[in-house]
Amino acid sequence: MFDFIGKINGKKMGIFAAGALFGTAGVKLLSSKDAKKCYTNCTAAVLRARDCVMKTVTTIQENAEDIYAEAQQINEDRAAEEEKAVCGEEAGQDADVPENTAEL
Repeated sequence: MFDFIGKINGKKMGIFAAGALFGTAGVKLLSSKDAKKCYTNCTAAVLRARDCVMKTVTTIQENAEDIYAEAQQINEDRAAEEEKAVCGEEAGQDADVPENTAEL
């Protein structure tokens, strides 16, 4: 009738009991006041780090926007100079060609 008792593996039962004991102790340890204080301090440190990172990111974004605006202005100035140079060359070429064909 109690044949199943002989089939129980003592080593596996011991490991299971130890795991249950450590699990219960772990839950008690993780929910203690000291653990909560540690979690709070760690969370506060993470929030401070996040603020520092966000300030750095904001500074980098502002600098990138400034660089982009200056680059656009440089390209616009360069395009305007090229346009003047092209217009000047065309005006110089037109001066050589007589307007009235009767002069030829």
